[in-house]
Amino acid sequence: MTKRKIFVSHNAFDDAIERFAEVWSKAERGEVIEPEDNISFFSWSALSAVMTDKRHELLRHLHQHPAPSMRALARELGRDYKRVHEDVEALASVGLVEKDGRALRAPSSEIYTLIAM
Repeated sequence: MTKRKIFVSHNAFDDAIERFAEVWSKAERGEVIEPEDNISFFSWSALSAVMTDKRHELLRHLHQHPAPSMRALARELGRDYKRVHEDVEALASVGLVEKDGRALRAPSSEIYTLIAM
């Protein structure tokens, strides 16, 4: 099961460095570290620009049904090719969709979001 964590914080860079240092310290102490993928956004608006309702629907579909191509995915979703292409590119740019040649998949089975106050 692949889990991804999304962090939203105006100090996203500093927070990422802090998470890295914490994992490094655990490794130095010999603790077992479970691999984890993190994605950071500087603001709620930056996250919401990437994660729309349609893109969430697309992610859920791709997780259950990897697609052999963008065109096949658009057909399966009953959506316009151009819009699906835009959505896939936006999600791939933050690591939520993986492309292998023409094939597409969304490997994350869970996505957690933490919003700092």
